[in-house]
Amino acid sequence: MASIAQSLPASNANQTWLFQWLRDELTPYPGRTLLVTRMVAAATLVMIITMTFRLPYGAYSALFALNLSRESLEASANAVWMIVIGFVLAGAYTLAGAMFVLGDPLLRFVWVAVTLFLIFYAISATNSYAMSMRFGYFIVITIPLWDRHVGAEAKVTGTLWAIGTLAMASVISLLMEIGYVAFRRGDDLVDPIRDRLSCVEKLLRFYANGRPADAATQSRVTRLSTLGTSRLRRLLQRSNIDPQYAQEIGALVGLAGRLTDLAANLPVLLGRVPDADRERIGSVADRIAEICHDLKNGLVPRVEEYGGESEAWPDLPLFREIEKTVSLIPQVFSGSQSLTRFFPAVPQVGVRPSVLAPGALSKSEHLKFGLRGCLAASLCYIIYNALFWPEISTSVATCLVTALSTIGASHQKQVLRFGGALIGGLIGMGAQVFVLPYIDSIAAFTVLFLLVAIFASWIMTSSPRLSYLGGQIAIGFFLISLQEFTIQTSLAVSRDRVVGILLGLLMMFLTFDHLWSSRAGVAMRKAFVANLRLLAQLAREPVSTDLRTAIERISSLRETIHAHFDKVRSLADGVLFEFGPSRWRDLELRGYIRQWQPQLRTLFVMRIASLKYRVQLPGFELPESVRLRHQAYDDHSARMLEHMADQIEQNAPESQDSVHRSNELLSATVQGIEAAEPSQLPADRTQSFVTLLRAIDGLTTSLASEIAAEFGIQV
Repeated sequence: MASIAQSLPASNANQTWLFQWLRDELTPYPGRTLLVTRMVAAATLVMIITMTFRLPYGAYSALFALNLSRESLEASANAVWMIVIGFVLAGAYTLAGAMFVLGDPLLRFVWVAVTLFLIFYAISATNSYAMSMRFGYFIVITIPLWDRHVGAEAKVTGTLWAIGTLAMASVISLLMEIGYVAFRRGDDLVDPIRDRLSCVEKLLRFYANGRPADAATQSRVTRLSTLGTSRLRRLLQRSNIDPQYAQEIGALVGLAGRLTDLAANLPVLLGRVPDADRERIGSVADRIAEICHDLKNGLVPRVEEYGGESEAWPDLPLFREIEKTVSLIPQVFSGSQSLTRFFPAVPQVGVRPSVLAPGALSKSEHLKFGLRGCLAASLCYIIYNALFWPEISTSVATCLVTALSTIGASHQKQVLRFGGALIGGLIGMGAQVFVLPYIDSIAAFTVLFLLVAIFASWIMTSSPRLSYLGGQIAIGFFLISLQEFTIQTSLAVSRDRVVGILLGLLMMFLTFDHLWSSRAGVAMRKAFVANLRLLAQLAREPVSTDLRTAIERISSLRETIHAHFDKVRSLADGVLFEFGPSRWRDLELRGYIRQWQPQLRTLFVMRIASLKYRVQLPGFELPESVRLRHQAYDDHSARMLEHMADQIEQNAPESQDSVHRSNELLSATVQGIEAAEPSQLPADRTQSFVTLLRAIDGLTTSLASEIAAEFGIQV
């Protein structure tokens, strides 16, 4: 939401902002119609099967078919695998627990409370969020079944049907994705990036020709800016591609998103372009066109000398940022090979990825998260049983699906969940009154189902700021229309669902907002500062003389930094839903961090490339004199990154000679490189190394200046 089109309005802003925002969220984008078609087709097929054969849990099955990850075939397969494993484990756990507690109400309550704690603790303390959520969701939706006064055989049968029906829905969706992939063409990662770049290029062409951009181009840029890059980041996270390439594409995604945000502001802030600047704008557009051409043909964009601070645009300040962002895009491909390719892999027998997250058994945050979630869900469980009102058991599910680590992120899901349930409930009640009495066949009901599923799916394919609403609309309608195999004649079902959600939201407010609460703004600042310090550590690597140990440490550090980038972005979205005295300061900090994040990503990728020289890999050896000068420069660059972290963390004084010292060390390093014997440093390697160092220095000093301007205390 860096662009004006995405920002929240001030109190005196035009009230039409909401309609503009909704229009931008709901406007079609490339691939959206096809994605919705696949989602609706899978959900409709599941609905027909469950209604025809009268299978239980049809509402949840249709929802899982609608909500399956479709970023890629691999992501879909992984999602289905996690769903099936999570459901099977949850079913086995439920049946095993029932054997010991079914006959004792007090013991049953203790089992439920302990189980709820384990669910929330697992969500926080394990590496597989998807499996933990599926495990927890299955138990939550089957708890009311085991509280019912029916025979044990019926309860066991219902649990087994839940496993089979939900797994069936997931497999059907996966089979449809396999069929789609067989006929798909193009690159799911690169094509959306090229689409954003070409859209910005088209906008700049208008200004280069001295004409204002047409409404269609402005609308397209604004729509892409509003959509954001979250879907691309999710796809990148779930893709099993080389880590080096994943980090390069991650930096490219961040820069493309930043460029789109800047371009979206141009029509708002820019009037007439001076004739003297038109040629320069045209050059920027030409450079974007070259990058798009290279990406389309699978080529690495040509790297140009990075000059740090580009020449100012006196009348067009946004163009300086656009030009700088465009110049950084080729820099993300500075490294040509991953470090791990320089030594043979040694198989490690018996070593598997850890299920538990780092610090799962030692960090108190996981324990606190589990206790808060358990308290909220247990209170809901106690209340609806004390009132003999099992129909509001959706309150427990509300606690589960809205439990996030920060206040802002939880508020976002709570607002969208309540709004979606209300809309879905109203649609369901309206259908009960005005449509269902006139339907006497599954074909006619399928038409109604299609209309609602298309509406919900279209919202689900919006940006993360709205997509969760679509899922809640779907489940609100499904629970009313698919739970029974007859037409509902009572509106109590809709009423009970909304009451249950309200109860769950109230309990979440009392626990997560007041017990060990953590603001997204504070967490965002800490995560960004931590990444600066981690990047400083990376700049000093290697600290071990053993090649394998050094590369393993670098790889671990690299993965941690990469994960922190995604964490910062997620927390930045949560800031929008936090209120209080610090809100406007947090929003201001969010704007700065969203501006610096793509630059830091690019610096990270360039640092990875420079490590080949520091590690002295084959083909990248440096003379001893050059190596020592390079190390001295990197040490100073690391101190600059740590000083940036200090400034953001505690407004530390600005270091007056930091940039000057960096320039001196860089000049000494470059002189040493150029003075080296050709046999030690061939001309082609000398040029690429110097270009890389200048790019690192320019970006580091530029970032240091920007952070100092906002947070440094002048002394």
